[in-house]
Amino acid sequence: MSEVSKRVVITGINLITALGLDLEKSWENLVAGRSGTKKITLFDTSDHATKIAAELPPEFDDYAKNYCKKYLAKQMARSTKMCFVCTKEAVRNSNIDFGKFDKSRCGVIFGLVGTGYSSQDILKDSKNLIIKTMSNAVSAWVSIEYKLEGPSYTVSTACSSAAYAIANGYDLIKLNKCDLVIVGGGSSGVNPDEIRGFNDLFALSTRNDEPEKASRPFSIDRDGFVMGEGAGILILESEESARSRGAEIHAEMLGYALTTEAYNIISPQKDGVGMARTMELALKNAGVRKEEVDYINAHGTSTGLNDKYETMAVKRVFGELAYKVPISSVKSMIGHTISAAGGVEAIITIMSMKNNIITPTINYNPDPELDLDYVPDKAREKKISTAISNSFAFGGHNACLVFRKYK
Repeated sequence: MSEVSKRVVITGINLITALGLDLEKSWENLVAGRSGTKKITLFDTSDHATKIAAELPPEFDDYAKNYCKKYLAKQMARSTKMCFVCTKEAVRNSNIDFGKFDKSRCGVIFGLVGTGYSSQDILKDSKNLIIKTMSNAVSAWVSIEYKLEGPSYTVSTACSSAAYAIANGYDLIKLNKCDLVIVGGGSSGVNPDEIRGFNDLFALSTRNDEPEKASRPFSIDRDGFVMGEGAGILILESEESARSRGAEIHAEMLGYALTTEAYNIISPQKDGVGMARTMELALKNAGVRKEEVDYINAHGTSTGLNDKYETMAVKRVFGELAYKVPISSVKSMIGHTISAAGGVEAIITIMSMKNNIITPTINYNPDPELDLDYVPDKAREKKISTAISNSFAFGGHNACLVFRKYK
């Protein structure tokens, strides 16, 4: 097989978030600066310190019936179903006819840390337990749906899982091993086990009386992240394949970096050293000068250390330019979607480039120690040609993806 380096483009994108069950609605609400955080309805929170989350709209189950046959739905946990449904719409919107592809050169790579099948679900119905708890199930289901015979697997690197999946898909196309790879991730952490677990780590916001104001990245009074759920799916394709079928090209992926801090199972490396190394390496790998970066989609969790160290990392990489590069965190509106975050936020980065609009960091209350441009409270029009999307995870699994408008 020829090892010719290919250009990698994005020909399909779709979102399911607390702000909408498709890309259009989610994007509209993100630009408007709305919050998807509300009181938790999926379980009884009386024994939990945190009682708020960014749940999907309540009509999700009915919406999913349009894409997921009844017998499949019975075998899918919530995260699996989110990814499957989100993928179906991404494929439909990208006008792909898999009958015209060499299916042995089409792959599926998703990022998941779990399927969202909690102890509460097991008590209600333990049928199909093994299938529902298989994190690889969603990659398998999508492959089965479209009869795709290329690489199909799931990546699990905590909050950077979807970003790692995107990077893996990029490599398969770049090295001419695949023509098309469906990538992204999903997460449904709004369940009693995960809320309790993150509360035990003092990671979640307990601003229960002000749900919509609870997630406040880079603010002085931030008190932890808000659990979100959702899915973000991208279709990566070689430029040659995309152009041959007349596909709409949303953006080009120029490169990435994946690094491991080898420091602490939970805390990021002090002063953002590991985060900075990841961004520097991503720009180098992508052949992009720091002066070319027009926007940074931050990991921006609304936790004390992440926001502080990510700010320090941007300053390390960009120097005085750091004060001129807009940064924003969509987690302020849709919460932290954990293993889906890298996919969700990559798509929002691409949409920002396509529309020349930066989504805001809402609920912003300045912290004198954090003094960069976080695009507070309102969306901003700005021409964006090149942008990066950060994902920094528990375990020190860091990722930075680099995108550019397609030319």
